[in-house]
Amino acid sequence: MLYSQKYNSPIGDLKIVSDKKNIVGLWIKGQKYFESTIYGEEISSQPLPILEMAKQWLNQYFSGEKPLPEELSLKPKGSEFRKLVWEILCKIPYGEVTTYGEIAKEVAQILQKDKMSAQAVGGAVGHNPISIIIPCHRVIGASGDLIGYAGGIELKKKLLDFEKS
Repeated sequence: MLYSQKYNSPIGDLKIVSDKKNIVGLWIKGQKYFESTIYGEEISSQPLPILEMAKQWLNQYFSGEKPLPEELSLKPKGSEFRKLVWEILCKIPYGEVTTYGEIAKEVAQILQKDKMSAQAVGGAVGHNPISIIIPCHRVIGASGDLIGYAGGIELKKKLLDFEKS
């Protein structure tokens, strides 16, 4: 059984999903891959401490504070490769960005490989099931262009602009 709460944010409606102990999903309504990792599991809309903690985290975030991902118990569902990429995303500081290629280099180093595909990293970043908290919006193209955000480029720009203030 999973549990969910809606959260009305300055960027639109969000859906927070928990397994009772951890946050397993946070999606922006209408984004690509919405609820993609919950695979038809039954969801109950009921308040839980972890969901309230996530809402408080989002309140801090949207009020201009800089809460850290590790302040919440996160358990995104995905392959070990994707989980590694998501861990790396959590280390990108507020107000900074990195590229898919830079993440690919870091993944290659961790996995002791000569190189890693930036496209493979892009697939993992794009399928991040815990938007905003795991900051996939802080990843840009090698040219510095804003590319590849499941919520849309305009939303990615809004989040990055928001974090700069």
